[in-house]
Amino acid sequence: MASTSLLVAFAIISAIVAPALATDFVVGDENGWTTNFDYKTWAASKEFHVGDRLIFKYTSGVHNVHRADLASFQECKQSSTSVALTTGNDVITLASEGKKWYLCTKATHCATGNMKLAITVLPQVGSPAPEPAPAVSTAFGIRASMYLACITAAFGTLSMLMV
Repeated sequence: MASTSLLVAFAIISAIVAPALATDFVVGDENGWTTNFDYKTWAASKEFHVGDRLIFKYTSGVHNVHRADLASFQECKQSSTSVALTTGNDVITLASEGKKWYLCTKATHCATGNMKLAITVLPQVGSPAPEPAPAVSTAFGIRASMYLACITAAFGTLSMLMV
């Protein structure tokens, strides 16, 4: 009975702790979402996971953000199903794994101003690693260690309460 309660408690704690470890990424850091910025290099220095959030900061009316598919990304054109985000502080939660593409469709901002972002979203921190497991970066190791430390502390607290 105690082991069942412990497993249920672990599941509940995991559901609460994992989203708390999500990271907010301001696209372009202090430069924000703007023309003539190297978003490819910016993204290469980051590790994106399910649950993380992209924050596009820009002057409303000057730029926009469209979610794209690969073809529309390569052509710098909005896809037929894309709706422009236009607030100047647009937040996109990365809800699934895989390739994601974003671009600005104002004037020629995408084609000549390099306002396009391609990222790969990895599983949520704490999710089982796919086989074979890819090489782990330092940033992922720190996030995973924080997660494991929280779970270990929660188990310790629960075991003391159950005695």
